[in-house]
Parts: sequence; structure tokens; C-alpha cells
Amino acid sequence: TLQTFCKKCGDHQPDKVYKNGQDSLYVQGEQHCDRKQSGCQRQPERIFRQKAETIKENCVEPNCRSKRMLAINICKHAELGGDGKRKGQAIQF
Repeated sequence: TLQTFCKKCGDHQPDKVYKNGQDSLYVQGEQHCDRKQSGCQRQPERIFRQKAETIKENCVEPNCRSKRMLAINICKHAELGGDGKRKGQAIQF
């Protein structure tokens, strides 16, 4: 759960975070590839080496009166309601 600020309520509410489930082993392309790979000594299908993004888009479901799914974009750490970037400010170290 995440504590997020609701503009309608004017208060922080605990929200549920939904993530994508694990991919199925029985989708059409996967079954086809497994069947071709099983009966041969060499590799008949190319091994897909391109790396996909491991972090998928997460959704937050508010727990208050305004029931609406809010998408958090692809990110490792989601910070809701933090300080945003400001134009023309000096960088502080």
C-alpha cells in the first residue's frame, strides 16, 4: 500500500498498488517456440537476446470516494507528491 494525497478528500489515504502478473508459458508464440526447440539437437529458433524493461507500469487504486485508477509510469521508485523540478534554480549539492 501507498499513502497518497487525495485532492477531493484533502487528506492522505492508503492506496493499493497493482502490478503486472508473470507472463504465461502457454501463449501462442511460446508454445510454438518450445515445440520447435524440443525435437532437435541444434537451435531451430533464434534466441531472443534483446532485453526488455523489467519494470512495468504500476497502478494505484485510491481507497477514498474518488475511485479511479492512477497510473504510475515505468519507474523503480515512485514518489508521490514530492518536490518537482523548478525552472531557473541553482543546483544544490
